Amino acid sequence: MNPICIGVVGLGNVGLGALAILAENAAALEQKLGFPLAVTAVCARSIDTKQLPAAFDGALRTANWRDVATSPNVDIVVELVGGTTVAREIVETAIANGKAVVTANKELMGLSGAALWKTAEAAGVPLAMEASVAGGIPIHAVLREGISGDRVTNLFGILNGTSNYILTEIERNGSAFDAVLAEAQKLGYAEADPSADIDGFDARSKLTILAALAYGARVLPTDIFTEGIRRIGPIDFAYAHQLHHTIRLICAARETADGVLLSVRPSLIPQSTILASVQGAYNAIWVKGAHGQDTFYYGRGAGPAPTGVAVVSDLMRVARDLKTKAGASRVSPFAFSTLTEYKPVPIEKLESAYFLRFRVKDRPGIIAKLALTLANQGISLDAVLQLPAENWRDLPFVITIEPTTEAKLRAALAEMEGEDFLLEPPLAMPMEKSL
Repeated sequence: MNPICIGVVGLGNVGLGALAILAENAAALEQKLGFPLAVTAVCARSIDTKQLPAAFDGALRTANWRDVATSPNVDIVVELVGGTTVAREIVETAIANGKAVVTANKELMGLSGAALWKTAEAAGVPLAMEASVAGGIPIHAVLREGISGDRVTNLFGILNGTSNYILTEIERNGSAFDAVLAEAQKLGYAEADPSADIDGFDARSKLTILAALAYGARVLPTDIFTEGIRRIGPIDFAYAHQLHHTIRLICAARETADGVLLSVRPSLIPQSTILASVQGAYNAIWVKGAHGQDTFYYGRGAGPAPTGVAVVSDLMRVARDLKTKAGASRVSPFAFSTLTEYKPVPIEKLESAYFLRFRVKDRPGIIAKLALTLANQGISLDAVLQLPAENWRDLPFVITIEPTTEAKLRAALAEMEGEDFLLEPPLAMPMEKSL
């Protein structure tokens, strides 16, 4: 049977990983599909330096992505260059030329995925994006079809492997944040500019996509409340452990009486929960349904092989659609036939217990002053923790507070800003009790 022909644009780790899987598993893939997948074109800016599997020696090698996106010998274009400018042009050009598209681009799909899907649907070609969230975890398929009969009430995820690696190394070894970040960069877990990972922007793009899949919501990434992990240090884990909690960068989607509240932020989670055991560069997503209750998905969130598996699996699904002349994807890649423009519930409406870590120049009356400031906003203290410390000029301690709204907490923190005993603004993290 005639093959489905594939053109790959972008030969970084994921692109090379996908090609390796296509070459090694070629016979098994053909047996599953009933027809072969043939790589007929590959593109990279440094194409002359790329070592490809021998199986693809006959493929067109080019540094110009247009050669792939417009080629009559390509049925599916795989976009693996990342970013939102050239990548979008590649996807749009491929669709305009009647090509199906597979992408791993979370930033592009989080920002413009719904519009690109409508363009693909109008052109009658499939668009697939499983690899854009959580690497080798098939969370798209789960939300799109596996549990699509349910209504998602809550979703909590660890979606950035770099941040999770950094946090678990700080926790294990008591190392300072900057030292662990440098080690992560040395090992290739973190980029030279790590801001997308450690400031939460990568996770935010992924949560944007999951919000579409879970709620049919078309959300702008910039509308999601986002905080990174730069301020987390060993002392925070020491106090968290005193409370039988740990700290993770949590992507959260919650149904509330006012609508869906979305956030990306470091949070305390009980050590007894399954998410607390997710360590290193792994990802996990916990989904709570109104009817099916709890399901949990765990695996490697990045890397050439896991993400490559997701890309190849998408290629297989799209190839089947092309062979059966199904036109656009049988099921919308966003699970809903139409996404609704949506503004998430403001973070100020979140109600939670909180962990507040202070660094102060010690003197009498500090805790009483802080307690009064919290009381002025109707906030009750739960506990005060102070581990032994030698330097009274830089004394850390923690106050945990009873559940309150983020709005009240922020008002209290704003009132504290002028206190001359504070060495830095308090670090506030929610304590997730619903996990």
